[in-house]
Amino acid sequence: MEDVQIIYEDDDIIAVNKPAGLLVHPAENSKSEARNPKQFTLVDWLVKNYPEIKNVGDSSTGSGQERPGIVHRLDKDTSGVLLVAKNQKSFEYLKSQFKEKKIKKTYLALMQGQLKEKNGIIDLPIGKSKKDFRKKVAQVKTAGKTREAVTEYRVIKKFRNYTLAEVSPKTGRTHQIRVHLKAIGYPVVCDKLYGPKKQECPFGLTRHFLHASSLELTLPNGARIKLEADLPDDLQNVLNMLDFKNNDN
Repeated sequence: MEDVQIIYEDDDIIAVNKPAGLLVHPAENSKSEARNPKQFTLVDWLVKNYPEIKNVGDSSTGSGQERPGIVHRLDKDTSGVLLVAKNQKSFEYLKSQFKEKKIKKTYLALMQGQLKEKNGIIDLPIGKSKKDFRKKVAQVKTAGKTREAVTEYRVIKKFRNYTLAEVSPKTGRTHQIRVHLKAIGYPVVCDKLYGPKKQECPFGLTRHFLHASSLELTLPNGARIKLEADLPDDLQNVLNMLDFKNNDN
């Protein structure tokens, strides 16, 4: 798979539109999924097309080898905007921007059920699940170590059994949006890990309906920019069919 679209590029960064089904880097799922050494990853694409970033990363952990240029990540089946640093200086800069919450991340999520509120904030710490090592859990009180997690959402449109919302995580926890939406009772549609065991994925959808639609940030050169990725065809098709169903009734 090499259909990685470049959204933006300058001397310091690359912004790509990551397709669903593409792992960002090999080490990210060493426990949760069987890693096929021949499986193509975004890192493979980056090293092939930008060999100069091979050693860009956190030298203290050696991530420059495993995750060259990667400053954040998206789950395998989540599509959308992803930033990559082209040099060590921009890597350190972008990491600090994420840490200091100066980069605005916006996702589109289709949830099961109809939310009553037009917008809201989910402020629940996230920790590891004791029942399933692949999962995270969000609740006010939980056993073990937890980390602060805050997610804002704004409803865009309601369908008969679904809600489309714009979701902005204010922290960067693993599976944060998926975990938080499950915690309030409206899991992401077709989420095989956090959704109901018995669920129907609408209109042939084969992955969870979650798309990183935009990132807003100040570039290392001082310019403010908004990077956007259009909704992919499989997710757009679901919305088109839901619109058709709404109008048909």
